[in-house]
This record gives sequence, C-alpha cells and structure tokens, in this order.
Amino acid sequence: MLYPIDTLTRSKKNLDGVWNFQVDRDGSGRSQSWYNGLPSPIQMPVPSSYNDITTSAELRDFIGDVWYECRLYIPRDWKKDNVFLRFGAVAHTAEVWVNGELVVENRNGFLPFEAEITNLVRQEEKLHISVRVNNELTWEMLPPGEIVTKTLPDGRVEKTLHQQHDFFNYVGIHRPVYLYTKPDVSIEDVVVDTEFTGDVGHVHVGVETKGEAASITLTVQNRDGEVVAAGSGDHATLDIPSVQLWSPNHPYLYLLHCKLFYENGELLDHYVVSVGVRTVEVKDRQVWLNGSPVYLTGFGKHEDADVRGKGYDAVTNVRDFNLMKECGANSFRTSHYPYAEEILQLADEMGFLVIDETSAVGLLSQGVPATGELEPVFSNGRITKELKNYHVDTVRRLIERDRNHPCVIMWSISNEASTMEEEAIPYFQRIIDEVRALDTRPIMNVNLMLIEPERCEVSPLVDVIGLNVYFGWYSTPGDLVKGKEDLHDYLSRWESHHQQPVMITEYGVDTIAGLHKSPPVMFSEEFQVEFLATYHAVFDMFSNVGGEHIWNFADFMTKQDTVRVDGNKKGLFTRNRQPKMAVHSVRERWKSLKVGRG
Repeated sequence: MLYPIDTLTRSKKNLDGVWNFQVDRDGSGRSQSWYNGLPSPIQMPVPSSYNDITTSAELRDFIGDVWYECRLYIPRDWKKDNVFLRFGAVAHTAEVWVNGELVVENRNGFLPFEAEITNLVRQEEKLHISVRVNNELTWEMLPPGEIVTKTLPDGRVEKTLHQQHDFFNYVGIHRPVYLYTKPDVSIEDVVVDTEFTGDVGHVHVGVETKGEAASITLTVQNRDGEVVAAGSGDHATLDIPSVQLWSPNHPYLYLLHCKLFYENGELLDHYVVSVGVRTVEVKDRQVWLNGSPVYLTGFGKHEDADVRGKGYDAVTNVRDFNLMKECGANSFRTSHYPYAEEILQLADEMGFLVIDETSAVGLLSQGVPATGELEPVFSNGRITKELKNYHVDTVRRLIERDRNHPCVIMWSISNEASTMEEEAIPYFQRIIDEVRALDTRPIMNVNLMLIEPERCEVSPLVDVIGLNVYFGWYSTPGDLVKGKEDLHDYLSRWESHHQQPVMITEYGVDTIAGLHKSPPVMFSEEFQVEFLATYHAVFDMFSNVGGEHIWNFADFMTKQDTVRVDGNKKGLFTRNRQPKMAVHSVRERWKSLKVGRG
C-alpha cells in the first residue's frame, strides 16, 4: 500500500483535526445507526488516544465501542479521479462508514487500511465519515488479551481487560487520516532493493500497475535535482555512478520518479519514492552495513507521550530524534508494534537504523513474568490457528508497507514469547518463511530473560538473537555484583550454544527523576548510572554482542499496578523528554565507541 503523496497526477487531503466523538456505553450505537450521526458528541482530536484527553476516569479505562465522525466538502476537480480514504492506524478494530455506507473493516491496531470511495464522492458534494472503534483484545489477535465480564447487581455488565503487554492499552484513531486521489491507470506498488559495486549503486525497481499503459519511465534524481540514472519498464536496474551510500553518518536520499504514459505521450500517473542505497547482511556473528560491521547503539522506544498517548505527533518525534542523536544513538527498535510510517520517513532522513517489530508481544501464559517458571502456551492450545494467521497477515502487511525504507535493517517477529516449547517451532517457522518469501533483510526474535539458551527452540531459526536482560533488577534486586556475574554467565551460554550475533534489546532500571542516593539504591538516578555502566563492561567482553538498546528511551505509561509509579520509569529521559543523570555517561560511551557505527 503506497503512502499518499502529492504528485503531478495525485492529490491528498489531510483530515486530521478535531472530530466529533461519543462513547457507546452499552454497545447499541450500531443498531441505532450512529453511523448516520452521533446523538450527543463531544470533541476529540485526531490523531490521538482518547484515554487522556478528558478528565474522566471512566473514559480513560473504558472497554468497548467508541465512535468518531467528521464532515467535509470534496474539491470539485476530484470528481474525475478515483478517491480513497486511508487511516494510518486505528486501535484495535475499526468499522468505517461514509454517508451511511459501510466501506471498510479492519482488525489491526498498528497498520494502515483504506477504502475506495469514488462512487460516493461522485454522487455527493459533502462526505460524512463515521468510525466505530473497539479496544477489546482476544487471543486471536496481537497483542493478545482477554475480556472478563461480570454482571453487576443493577444488571449492568462490567468488562475487565486482562492484557499480556506491559504498556497502557491506548486506543483511538492514532495516525493521520487522508483522502487521496489516483487515476484510472495507476501505479499500485513500487518495490525497491539496492546494492553497490565499487562506487556504482544499483537500484532494482519493480513496479505494479493497474490498467493499460504504453510505457513506464524510471528516473533517479540526486539532492540537487539532477538525473543520475534512468530506465524503463516494470522491472529495471538503475545504476548510479559515484553513488552516495546511505548510513547513519550520511543519510543520503535519492528520489525515484515512476511515470506511466499513453502512446501519445500523455502522462497517466506519477509516484515518487525516496531511495537510500545501502546493503545489510549478517556474517561472522555481526551485523554488516555497506560491507562493514556496525554496532547498534540506541533504545527500545514506545509511541507514548503526555496527553496524546499513542497519537502521532510530529513535534514529539522530531524532539525524540534530536535527543537520540545527541546521545550518540544510531538505532532503535519499534517495540512492540509497527510505528507510524511518518516515523520511518524521519528515520530515513535523519539516519537511524530501525529494527522493525511486529505487534507479537505477550505470547506467554502470564503476561510478562520476570522470574520463576514459564507455563506453556503453544502446547496447551492457547495459541490458535486464528492467532497464527493474524501474525502472518501482520508480517505481510508490515513488510509491504516498510520494505522501501533504507532505515529498516531488520524484521523483529516477536517480543518475549514462550520460545522454549517445541510446539513453538512450527508456529515461528511459518512466520519466518513468510518474511523470507517477501524480503531479504535479517530476521530477529527477541527473548525474555527467562528463556534458557540451551532450551530455546526458535533462536536457531533466525539471523539475530535479541535478548532482554535485567539481572540485578528483577533478579537479585539491587545486587549489581551478583547481577554482573549472572549477566556474564547468561551471555557466555548464548555465545556457546548459538552462532548468531546477539543484540541486547532491553536492559535498564526504573529511575525516579530527582531521586538521589549515596551510596546508590534502586530507583535512584545514581543506581541507573551504575547499572548501565556495569552492563556495558560485560557487553564489551563479548565479540558476538552486536549492539545495545537501553530500555527505555523515555518513561511511558502502563496500566495501574503496585510495581509501577505512574507508569514505567526505565526511561533515560522523563516522559516529557527531560534528561536523567545517566544520559551523560551513556553519551560519553556511545560517542567514544571504537566499533563501526555506520
């Protein structure tokens, strides 16, 4: 699904703003035809999570249906083109009506979907768009969850969500909404792959079209607008002399122009793709970028911010990227779901390496256990055929959306699943087969600390092993001497039993900004500094450790719990993006590392 852009033949109209909104407390809105108009709406910004916008505790924790609506006029000249309505993401399920007609349903809270509404646009001068959003989770979707119902004495039904993931279940229309046009004869998809030989870059292009066109032309422009390569046809390789390679230190982007023409030379369609020429591979127990080893420094992150929740916000994202750059980070993981496309576009432009992760978080029996024994989920029937199909569909849609981004260097297929079960092998093999059929990038799976290297069934199937480690925090709390010993032993065993590179995908401690203790104790800023320094010393002992991502970039919201103080406080920055003490020592380390950093 191509991202909506303005070109010589296409137009887009952004529908972000303040929409009407109403809670459907008893779930009767559909039967009462709320898609024709909401009876008692309030105002709600789009994009945003609705949970923290008002001061209502009921709305913050509401489980069930809510409704959005907006009305708008259609530009007169749009009636000659095909018109599509596109949502960047709506969590978790959505039904969309236009002028009372159901046009699309979607069941994935982190990926885009769209509907063609050409006939409705040509019939009407004004559109009424209605969206029914539901935030309930089941074990047939990702992330999984379970709704428990209880009938109260007054007859009302109370719903409780048992979620498997350790972040707040923010919901709503989370990403930009667009109307956009494209012509009858159109470019439906563009697939770009790159490599280089010496100083010549090779851009392999595949173009999928709809309708009959006489010719397809392909041109590559540099930053100055000069054409540096050209070709034609629906499959072509364009060679760029004296190529500028894309990397974190030099995020150079070319523009690929794809055009369709009639025989008489009339332009039918035009689409533009940003191209970064670079290669990614795994060899010698390391990740290589552009033919050289690269050591990943950065963070696990969340789409999370004050008030807006998971709603896309360009201001917050640019601030985050600048803070990461200042720390010496060259990468991040989209934990634990696909992020907004606009974030990947920014990573392309500013030069970040991205581990692109699916929403398969919490495939465990009891949420996110830090210690103890794992109970089975694959062998006891908890993991269903429907869940596997959902996972496969998520992987397919993710890769189709993100495969042209040079920033994306790896696909992460899950986070902290019960991978010690033999029954996990066919489940994950199906996911991995799907990824390999669609793309050539390395595949990662991220393991919970409780996963024993000798017993992990899934790690042999992937290219890079992700490890979330918290020795000295969740285990032997506060004892960093024992934590260091346990971490060293753990990494030694992974090194002995598996030949793939290891990526430390999570390590960190909850830290209350402004809490200072001497000597350091848990939750103090001094303890965070000491914990990270201890871990870094161990990482440097292992040549197969290919990178380190601190958990987390910034404090983020979770459900209310006795182990959380207004959310998870493992951030190197506070939730409003102010630094804790550890920022300074981390910056010093990352900017002085001698290993390759792209």
